[in-house]
Amino acid sequence: MLDLSREYANFFPGYEHIADPLIDWSDYGMKASSIRKIFTELREQLVPLVQAITEQPPIDDSCLHHHFPETEQLTFSYKILQQMGYDLQRGRQDKTLHPFMTNFSIDDVRITTRIYENDISQGLFSTIHEMGHAFYEQGNSPEFERTPLAGGVSSGAHESQSRLWENLVGRSRPFWKYFYPQLQAAFPTQLRDVPMETFYRAVNKVARSLIRTDADEVTYNLHVMIRFDLELDLLDGKLAIRDLPEAWNEHYRSDLGVVPANDTEGVLQDVHWYTGCIGGAFQGYTLGNLMSAQFFEAAIAAHPEIPTQIEQGHFTTLHNWLKTNIYRHGRKYTANELIERVTGNPLSTVSLMQYIHTKYAKLYTL
Repeated sequence: MLDLSREYANFFPGYEHIADPLIDWSDYGMKASSIRKIFTELREQLVPLVQAITEQPPIDDSCLHHHFPETEQLTFSYKILQQMGYDLQRGRQDKTLHPFMTNFSIDDVRITTRIYENDISQGLFSTIHEMGHAFYEQGNSPEFERTPLAGGVSSGAHESQSRLWENLVGRSRPFWKYFYPQLQAAFPTQLRDVPMETFYRAVNKVARSLIRTDADEVTYNLHVMIRFDLELDLLDGKLAIRDLPEAWNEHYRSDLGVVPANDTEGVLQDVHWYTGCIGGAFQGYTLGNLMSAQFFEAAIAAHPEIPTQIEQGHFTTLHNWLKTNIYRHGRKYTANELIERVTGNPLSTVSLMQYIHTKYAKLYTL
């Protein structure tokens, strides 16, 4: 796959870095140099923050790990979807092992979720995450149907919507002030004696971990940036495949303070490198997190009432703002153009780090 990835990149001469044509495939207009610069800045802020948080007493998240029957979880997830504005006349939700969104047209956008009966957070947040992807596709201008303009402009822009709804909305205190009494009513035995604040802290627990897809919103981007850096080294010829496991483990030791016990929970955990190109696969996840914070900040600036509305179970103002400013444009603008149009600023780490510092300084009394 590495040889094929290099061969593919060389079909596009004149690149600045061999990864650029591969990045273009998912995040058109982004460059390895600009991504590396912003990722370096982000890592310099995240590594000491993770260190400071993990030195505090860990949050107790045991309330998430009682027995939560599958049927009741699916029923509650449908309630959330309907309340938040997912159009079930133009979509549906089904169960799967690994959640995803798929679409066959602007009027047929489907999502899946996974249910762990011993962890209610898995179903809740995979539902909201995939709903964010679906919002983007359902919100495209109808005139783009069956044209190249239909869809999301980049993997980063698409991920910005799943992460905005999952994290900035779905893991927020206002969100659970509204939904937690309903969740308690759905699971009275498990949650009757669990205060809302305890539940809110549990779903925002930060911990050093090995698996990217299970990581919290503070550590998650470190997982992504490790992969991005390794991709560049592989493509540059600075790192051989045979040395990849050792390099992986060293990056995890340096950035997250953990080391995999084996390659299954280490270098082999992601499918990206052996089902597609090596290069251009991972950066979209962190680009999406950065964009999500900038977009949400712009939405709040335009409509300061949004947090209060979320606390009351109303999501229409935020949803409509996103449709007007992002979704309806489909692929009309590049991601960089879209960010500038919507926020007035280029992509940066500022909004995301302000959000993370504000939220987690309170949760962990930093």
